[in-house]
Amino acid sequence: MGGREARAAGSGGGRLTQAFARLLAAFDAYILALLATVALASLLPAEGQNGQRAEAAANAAIMLLFFLHGAKLSRASLIAGASNWRLQGAVLGATFGLFPLLGEGIAAWPGLPPPVASGMLFLTLLPSTVQSSVAFTAIARGNVAGAVCAASASNLLGLVITPFLAMLMMRAQGIGVGLDAVGKIVEQLFLPFLAGQLLRPRIGGWVAAHRRLVGMVDRGSILLVVYAAFSAAVAGGIWRCLPPAQLLLVGVLAAVLLATVLGLTWALGRVLGLARADAIVLLFCGSKKSLASGVPLAGVLFAPAQVGLVVVPLMLFHQLQLMACAVIARTLAASSPREA
Repeated sequence: MGGREARAAGSGGGRLTQAFARLLAAFDAYILALLATVALASLLPAEGQNGQRAEAAANAAIMLLFFLHGAKLSRASLIAGASNWRLQGAVLGATFGLFPLLGEGIAAWPGLPPPVASGMLFLTLLPSTVQSSVAFTAIARGNVAGAVCAASASNLLGLVITPFLAMLMMRAQGIGVGLDAVGKIVEQLFLPFLAGQLLRPRIGGWVAAHRRLVGMVDRGSILLVVYAAFSAAVAGGIWRCLPPAQLLLVGVLAAVLLATVLGLTWALGRVLGLARADAIVLLFCGSKKSLASGVPLAGVLFAPAQVGLVVVPLMLFHQLQLMACAVIARTLAASSPREA
């Protein structure tokens, strides 16, 4: 009996260890890096001249980031699958129509603290992700070409639609987006993106061959922007404006928002009569928000002291969407009819 009990205990301990390992694996390592960057900015913020240097470096990083986006984006990927206008229209409608309506409803909730309302609203105005949307679509055996087209179009149009929606909808939250932001968008986003597109025939092959290096530059740029933003936010008293109770509230609201959009996009696919492969594209591309685009856009649109408050809901939502969609993609893959 002693041996059996020991083996049973060992088996239970092994299962517990495996469950803990899966839980750790579910947390994106990049989110841990973002949290470490926030902690560093909270303990050692860049202030004074160092703060000005950090802001200048962050602006340069944003320009580099969008230059690389332009160099990576293939025009063929936008053309491929664009003929499926019903799918592409549904994804854009969910991203820039359904999401902002839900965000406006959350922001108008009575008694919701203004920083939480502003961050949640900005989150809903952002474009979809590209890499994770396509990856989860592939895992779930969906229409990968349609996902590439939908996610790429969302990011490209987001350069125009997100600033417009922010100027239109965020004034009620006390965060104004002035017309001077248009000049910043052109200077820091459009021109680098256009330069990357124009140089794509020359450097596109190099970029594709060095995806790991380009990915490191992408993520490093965002970490730099986050550090500069939270340094300015710490100087402005972000943790007095956003205590732990409000952080918990943001997490709950982000989870409810994600669950709502996942349910609505899957239902919309059925209402539109989309094939299963296309419904999967709508589910994953229409329910996500891009951290890679959101942080730089916030850095351009808002004052430095406001950026930290605005991107907190996005950081939480990003992790929740990765964890939820990983489970959903595997479930859909297991239930999909396999080809002979």
